[in-house]
Order: sequence, then structure tokens, then C-alpha cells
Amino acid sequence: MAKIVTLTLNPALDKSASVEHVASDKKLRCSKPTFEPGGGGINVAMVIHRLGGDVTACWTSGGHVGRFFGGFLDERGLPHHPIEIEATTRENFAVFENSSGQQFRFVLPGAPLTEDEIRSCLDWLDLIDPAPDYLVLSGSLPPDVDQALYRRIAESTADKCKVVIDTSGPALKKAVESSVYLIKPNISELEELAGETIDDDDQIHRVARSLIEAGKAEIVLTSLGSGGAILATADEHHHLRAPTVKIRSKIGAGDSTVAGMVFALAEGKPVIEAARYGIAAGSAAVMSDGTELCSKEDTEKLYRKMHEDEN
Repeated sequence: MAKIVTLTLNPALDKSASVEHVASDKKLRCSKPTFEPGGGGINVAMVIHRLGGDVTACWTSGGHVGRFFGGFLDERGLPHHPIEIEATTRENFAVFENSSGQQFRFVLPGAPLTEDEIRSCLDWLDLIDPAPDYLVLSGSLPPDVDQALYRRIAESTADKCKVVIDTSGPALKKAVESSVYLIKPNISELEELAGETIDDDDQIHRVARSLIEAGKAEIVLTSLGSGGAILATADEHHHLRAPTVKIRSKIGAGDSTVAGMVFALAEGKPVIEAARYGIAAGSAAVMSDGTELCSKEDTEKLYRKMHEDEN
């Protein structure tokens, strides 16, 4: 089985609760909160572990929140390696409004990293023996960190493993200045990479192919939300429709998509089938409440449904 490592430099303890109405200047009596360890690479690792993949999550751990966070990973049986940092791991909060069915997400800034702490992450990655087959660099970067950090990591590891990037803004733009294996932008992120407004599927295809031809990525999976995704490689172009599901929470859907696709690639599936599996995992995630991620049962069911719908 192929080995997968994820790196999360800006993890967050995700708290979620529900309330009847969200209103200003009032004490809002919430339901009992739930807690989930979060952050891009952590979510990806947890889904891959849940699907049955061989994965280890490397993450930055700070203070009492970091210790609490690590305890949740232990409870879930996820193989992980915390890198100790001086600042405290951040917390995020999501509230589901029962009266409207809307969800409100409050995202706090992360813990800053020193150069020595960054070096500890890089050293750990360099010492993995044997090197992983896939390295997933996922999620936002902490405040005040060089936005070229993912590129720096990709350049130092690309000759050892396939690097997957799932981030946004300057971090994504700088990451693809290096050559990576897979990126999963949404439309707005693809527009940032292209420097132009994208209005239709043909433009998505053209921009994705230009990234591939420039050697920035081998695979571009452009997320269309409930519309599915557009897969582009040097040889393929497909618009893959997402199955219709009841939406409970969109938290973790993108991370589940990346996880499902990387898991399927690691299992040896063709790229198009891996993309389908990733979309199925992302769709399964939105069926779950709060910060809960996709289940293997739902993912497999939706993956089969995608094939049935296409036939």
C-alpha cells in the first residue's frame, strides 16, 4: 500500500454548536458543543485513515489546545507526529442556526511559527525512511509566515514523492511556481492563478491545460461545489458531476475531496476514477453535521451512484 503523509502548519480545534436564532447583542444559548481536530492536512489524513489508507499526519502543536487536539487524534487512532511550537494552537467555531438552516463559521488566525519551528517540520519530512509516495500540503499558512513556504517544501521533496497542494491565495500562487503533482483549486482560486475572470467550462479547461503545459502541475481538479469538478491532465479533460445529496454542513468537503482522490490514487485507481472517488467523498462530507467528515460507507455508496448515473 502506498504511503501518504500530510503536513498541517495551521491546525485548528474546530468547535460547533447549534442555536435557534442568531441575533446581535443577546446571549445565545447554544447546544452542547462538539469538538473536532481540524485544519486542511489533518482533515485529509483523518479521511484517508477512515477510508483505510496508510497515512501519517504531521502538525504543529502548541499549548493546552495542542495537547487537547493531540488527544482527539489519539482517540481516533490516527498515526500522527506533532511538532511542538511556542504559540497556542488556534480554535475555530461554527454555529448552525436551526430556524434558517444556515451555518455561520468563525475562523481565527493561527499560531505564528519561528524559523526553527519550520525547520523542525522540514527536518522531520526529510528523515522519513522510506519517503512517502504522496505528500499533501493542505490548508492555510499561519500569520507572518513566508507565503512561499509550500513552494520551498515542494522543491525539497518533489524528487522523493508526489506533492499535492490544496491551499489558496498567495500560498497557492507561489506553490505552483514549483512543479507539483496535483492541485485542487475552486473557480476563484483558478481565476487568481490565471489572472482573469472565468465564465465557462472551456475557460477552465484552457487555464488548467496552460498550468499543466507550463509544468506547474500534472493534474488540476477544479472544484465546482455542488456542480462536481473538472479534471484536467495532459491527456484528459472531464466534467464530473457530483451526486445530489442533502446538505447539512459544507465544512471539510474540499478536504474530503482531496483525501478521497489521493487515497484512490494510492490504491492504484486511474486518475479519472480517483477524481470520481474524491468527488464522492466530498459529497459524503456535506451530508454530515457540523465539522464531521465523510464516512467510508457514504463515499462508496455515492461513488457507485456516480457510475450508475453516467451509464
